[in-house]
Amino acid sequence: MRRLFGMPDEEKLVNYYSCSYWKGRVPRQGWLYLSVNHLCFYSFLLGKEVTLVVQWTEVTQLEKNATLVFPESVRVSTRHTEHFFSMFLNINDTFKLMEQLANIAMRQLLDNEAFAADRSLPKPRITSSDLDARAKNERYRAMFRLMQDERLDGHTDCTLWTPFAKMHVVGQLFISNNYICFNSREEDLCQLIIPLREVSIVEKADSSSVLPCPVSISTKNKMNFLFANLKDRDFLVQRISDFLQRTPDSSWGDSSPLSLIGQSVRHFCQIYFNVIYSLRSEFYCHNLYYRDTPEDLGPKAMKEKMKEEAWNIHFSEFGRGVCMYRTSRTRELVLNGIPERLRGELWLLFSGAQNEMVTHPGYYGDLLEQAMGQCSLATEEIERDLHRSMPEHRAFQNEMGIAALRRVLTAYAHRNPGIGYCQAMNIVTSVLLLYCTEEEAFWLLVALCERMLPDYYNTRVVGALVDQGVFEELTRAFLPLLYEHMQDLGVISTISLSWFLTLFLSVMPFDSAVLLVDCFFYEGIKVIFQVALAVLHDNMDALLSCSDEGEAMTILGRYLDNVVNRQTVAPPIPHLHALLTSGDDPPQEIDIFQLIKSSYEKFGSLRSDVIEQMRFKQRLKVIQSLEDTAKRSVVRAMMTESAFSIEELEELYCLFKSKHMTSCYWGSSSSAAERHDPSLPYLEQYRIDPAQFIQLFTALAPWVCGGHTPTLSARLFRLLDQNQDRLVNFKEFITGLSGMYHGDMMEKLKLLYKLHLPPGIPPPPFEQFIELCKTLYNMFSEEPQEQQLYHAIATVASLLLRIGEVGKKFNNGSKKMETAAAQAPPLDPQREGGSGEAQVCQALADAQLEPGTPQTSDEEAKDDTSVSSYSVVSSGSLQCEDIADDTVLIGGEQRRGSVLDVDWSITFEQVLASLLTEPPLVDYFERKVNIQDKMVACKTQRAVERQISSASDHEDTQKWISTSVVSC
Repeated sequence: MRRLFGMPDEEKLVNYYSCSYWKGRVPRQGWLYLSVNHLCFYSFLLGKEVTLVVQWTEVTQLEKNATLVFPESVRVSTRHTEHFFSMFLNINDTFKLMEQLANIAMRQLLDNEAFAADRSLPKPRITSSDLDARAKNERYRAMFRLMQDERLDGHTDCTLWTPFAKMHVVGQLFISNNYICFNSREEDLCQLIIPLREVSIVEKADSSSVLPCPVSISTKNKMNFLFANLKDRDFLVQRISDFLQRTPDSSWGDSSPLSLIGQSVRHFCQIYFNVIYSLRSEFYCHNLYYRDTPEDLGPKAMKEKMKEEAWNIHFSEFGRGVCMYRTSRTRELVLNGIPERLRGELWLLFSGAQNEMVTHPGYYGDLLEQAMGQCSLATEEIERDLHRSMPEHRAFQNEMGIAALRRVLTAYAHRNPGIGYCQAMNIVTSVLLLYCTEEEAFWLLVALCERMLPDYYNTRVVGALVDQGVFEELTRAFLPLLYEHMQDLGVISTISLSWFLTLFLSVMPFDSAVLLVDCFFYEGIKVIFQVALAVLHDNMDALLSCSDEGEAMTILGRYLDNVVNRQTVAPPIPHLHALLTSGDDPPQEIDIFQLIKSSYEKFGSLRSDVIEQMRFKQRLKVIQSLEDTAKRSVVRAMMTESAFSIEELEELYCLFKSKHMTSCYWGSSSSAAERHDPSLPYLEQYRIDPAQFIQLFTALAPWVCGGHTPTLSARLFRLLDQNQDRLVNFKEFITGLSGMYHGDMMEKLKLLYKLHLPPGIPPPPFEQFIELCKTLYNMFSEEPQEQQLYHAIATVASLLLRIGEVGKKFNNGSKKMETAAAQAPPLDPQREGGSGEAQVCQALADAQLEPGTPQTSDEEAKDDTSVSSYSVVSSGSLQCEDIADDTVLIGGEQRRGSVLDVDWSITFEQVLASLLTEPPLVDYFERKVNIQDKMVACKTQRAVERQISSASDHEDTQKWISTSVVSC
């Protein structure tokens, strides 16, 4: 990788494969290299070399297909081209690895934590086995709703004795650092989750021909589980025994509020009672308004009692709590509706929130304490939406319910600032609070946002948009005629986004939608897809006849308004959406239970693993589409602030973002989180540090100064770094670049003058003036009229030297000039031999600052670094008004070796007037330069540039950058 593609040591090669790359209709046999961040191909046959480098972050589509032209091939699509690879020894393994790497790249575009996850992978080399292990961990956690830090140790085939069925069930046993889980081979036959904290005894039972290699596990709640046909039962027993030995019995004790004192001595008594109050004050907002009354003792109440009794029977046969056997019978009970009294308990159980709450006692109270009194954008948005959360429900028509909702949302925003708060979270959380305590509602919200609905509630609702793409694909598969018609109307994503974001709670009467929430916590997202498809199916005829988007939305809106739950025992709650959209002739009521049953009958074949595969395909499209939208937004915003064309701004944005991305995954002096903040406007999200800025400046700037280029770029970086955080965003970068390319002569000269203005502490005599001369001297080294420009700048410099001395003489008439240069005869710039150049070079030499070799003493560096930026340029543009008429380049105390040993100064007007006397300089600064040539040269370079590959090299480079900045 390093030799063929110039990759640094930080780039981790995962695997490489022999294959053919189709260039046109000719296959090129070679090697495909898959690294964490790049797809690379190399071939050298018959004297012809083919090199290809594609960043995973640029991939928009990844498909495995077979055609007559490309038999059994992999197609890799980017925004501008397609690449075909074929003739793999095992195309399935290769494609699976490519999917995993592309998925990692999409996570990097989505959030900064993905870079940290990448660095947590094994070093120095990642293997496909490492990525397979990561994928298995993700599937394991999703299957059993476990926490993000759970790691799968292994799995094996076995049998589980099921006392309720009096039979051994064949399946797989999974063991991780905190759990033992079982899943039957036959779907929905039996699933089991045993937290190791609940295990009291583990022992080997006697083997027999009927029951070989059995292991018995007993839990603290007196449940016994018998596993048999274990290939390595010794490992299982030892694993559990080790956990029991290192875990004190009291560490997994009672998680009730009264136990918090014993579990956490760091809580003061006042904090403890505040937590107790916050947990008890709203104790189930639902129960405050739904207590049993005489009129409840009717048919509906009897139906509710029968449901409760059915669940009690289920608990007696299958167990209660986290170790309960989960079977097809459990699903039947859920589909029939969870009783009001058991809803909170079972939501916690099925979502996995129960495990997380028990293992984090006091965590919610700590968050409330930390978030108390803090103000942020998230808290402001929360306050704005509090009274919009189920305003039709009595529980949130008073301050107590509103306060509970505020605390839960604020605590979560403090826990996860990357998400903070997103609209729709308030609706879902208000429903959770109706059936749970605050702490329970908080952990259910954690399960929703971080596991069950991944990326739904971030700033760009990426997860919901991904599922909209999946929903469209499912509609095309199950309802092709309707799909074609609605594609013409463009309404599928428009009408269904709120269905997924709020789990139908915002579009369906509450008593009906809460039954879908029951199914969701048990089945996951697939039940939402099923019901959404069922809704479209039921309205197919009406939708096929509609002619516009508004009509289609009205049809579906009125249908959902009339989905009713005839079994509810709660008082009727007016549906706000129905009140606003009801007409004179409302449609027929639809029973929610019939809708759920219909969704399972017609679309129950949907599988969670298939949905995950479809999500991957859509994630590529959605994230790249969002990136394109961001680019267009940036370009539109910058059109009014720069003279670059749309095409030029798009290319510059891609180059800037590419530099940001490579620095993220190849290491930098600042972390990815510091240089990418998704909460900021698109213009300011991506930022680069001085090292990346110097590289871009060198490649794109019109002022090429040879060895002096890094010094000049460091000066410009400090000028643009308004907030002095040593990071520059795209807006600031374009501001500086636009001034160099599109400013008139005065604006360009003013920018150069600003770059050499002194910091707050006056520099030694001539320091800034000599630096300005040196910059101009180096700018002309590659010009056709090099000699004329050198002569002109020497003449101007000599003139400015005299102007500075004359001005000082008149300002301090009582002081006599003491330096030899002040007493020298007038310069004759036209004299044969170019005495002007000689005097400037002598001045540079006397100042110990030869052109191209900047030197800075330790004391000067110490003084200069006390000011981190010149900060005299506005963030929007570089206008002439930025420099006042009395702004001057000034000198300080006498410096050994200086040509002049007294203070002097020159103004911008004097610099401008002097340069106007030389036609070669006027022509140079009035000449228009086309940035296209620079961008083409930048793109035709190697796709991946050599980066700093070791810590020592990185430190040396940072020292060099600091030296360049100090010399400014």
